[in-house]
Amino acid sequence: MSAEQSPSAVLTFTFLRGVLAAGLGLGALTVLVMVLWISSPATDDGLGGVLHTAAGLWLLAHGAELIRTDTLGGARAPVGLVPLLLTVAPVWLLHRAARDALEPDEGRPAPSAVAAFALVVGGYLLVGATVALYVRGGSLTVNAPSLFFPAAIVVAGAAAAGVWTASGRPIGPPPSWAPVRLREELARSGFRKRADTVCRSAAAGVAVLLGGGALLVAVGLVWHAPAAQQSFVQLSGDWAGRVSVVLLALVLVPDAAVWGAAYGLGPGFALGTASTVTPLAFSGRPALPVFPLLAAVPEQGPGTAPNWAAAAVPVVAGVAVAWFTVRRAAPAQAGRDEAWSLRETALTAGMGALGCGVGTAVLAAAAGGPLGTRALVAFGPVWWLTGAAALAWTALLGVPGALLVRAWRLRGGERGRWWRRVPAQEATDEAAEGATTDAAQGAPDEAAAGASVAQAPAEVPGQAPQRTDGSRRWWTRSGRREAGEKAEPVSTPGTLPTPGGRLAAAGGGKGEDSESYDFLPTDPWYERTTVRPPEEAGPS
Repeated sequence: MSAEQSPSAVLTFTFLRGVLAAGLGLGALTVLVMVLWISSPATDDGLGGVLHTAAGLWLLAHGAELIRTDTLGGARAPVGLVPLLLTVAPVWLLHRAARDALEPDEGRPAPSAVAAFALVVGGYLLVGATVALYVRGGSLTVNAPSLFFPAAIVVAGAAAAGVWTASGRPIGPPPSWAPVRLREELARSGFRKRADTVCRSAAAGVAVLLGGGALLVAVGLVWHAPAAQQSFVQLSGDWAGRVSVVLLALVLVPDAAVWGAAYGLGPGFALGTASTVTPLAFSGRPALPVFPLLAAVPEQGPGTAPNWAAAAVPVVAGVAVAWFTVRRAAPAQAGRDEAWSLRETALTAGMGALGCGVGTAVLAAAAGGPLGTRALVAFGPVWWLTGAAALAWTALLGVPGALLVRAWRLRGGERGRWWRRVPAQEATDEAAEGATTDAAQGAPDEAAAGASVAQAPAEVPGQAPQRTDGSRRWWTRSGRREAGEKAEPVSTPGTLPTPGGRLAAAGGGKGEDSESYDFLPTDPWYERTTVRPPEEAGPS
């Protein structure tokens, strides 16, 4: 075995994947900050300050809390609001590194899933610790506890998602230490399919909330376009400053979408410790910095009908949870036997609502946080209130909605139309049309027989005559009869009941008295005897 194919070389290469993922993310952000610094005509920071700023922003993108030391008053000001768009690149690079580590190249085996996860995360955290040490003593330093939570959790989650993707996205089975009864129950209940449905419905609910929140922000910006333009001009003097403001606004667009979702859900968001914005009212004295996205905030005072209309966002999210649940619980072409039970459907929709609430709470925690001291300590949505509101909306609308859509889908189809009143003339036309079709396909005898039965049905002794008043036939597709009528087995000499429920001639052809029934006898046809009229019965 060559050195390239040795296990130590494979593990070293996996570790370097994590280092490379961290270096690519840090390098891309550093290049962007340096371009903005070079294009700015007036700057007080040198190259060292720019590199410190880029390193601090890279740590902030992972959820770490920064501390500003160069404030006017000299006090240390925390910065905990994470630009969510900056998080996309590091998380994607780490996810790809862990995924590619489990894909063996030609001539080199792949490590195990546990080894790939540990080595990629270790290499990435090594670069993170180096960057945290580098920013110490600069204008932006990092709060040490935030490096462990949530920054390290974000890194581990992204790497775990990459390993899970490379393994085929498996769901279950439960570990070997789980009780046998639990494992048997999960295997019998189709745990994997239901878990996949829960994940899909939760993701759909979160996506609808974010999309609706972004729509609310866009409507607010259009409604307050003069104020947004004034704040933009006030912050940017030349073209370089305008580009910087536009880029900063772009990286904060996902945060604004989360704020809009929190506003539509009801809890709203805080603009300082003394001000809260909800659809019902905008109260208090806001500590509102000058920024274009903040121009979308409603006017102060009690809410009006346009503000209350924001509640349509969680309503649509609840419908999305219900729809994605019913897509698996009761597919369009599925029968009642294939559909999930009421309990399973309700439980799956409820778990999807719980996942939507958890995902919304995580996003709200990242999109909110302190931006300074005093009034700016609380800025953005409160994560636990936003998550609880998302859970309540989607559960109260998603669970009943899923049950209603399931009932509606199972109600459709021919089997659910036994109650339909079929006019006699419509039945005659259908039979005649079927006879014509059979004749065109080369079955003239069968077509003539079908047409004669449709036009003049023969009366069989002991059988109730067919009604011609146009109200209802004496028999229906589901075998149900009207009150007062009794179904009796009827047969004619020389015929045998077939498994399909049709009286066929003994020679194998179709007789004039043959009729279709929707019910089947429980005993086999060959164990029953032919019922013969008394006048034709011979001596015993």
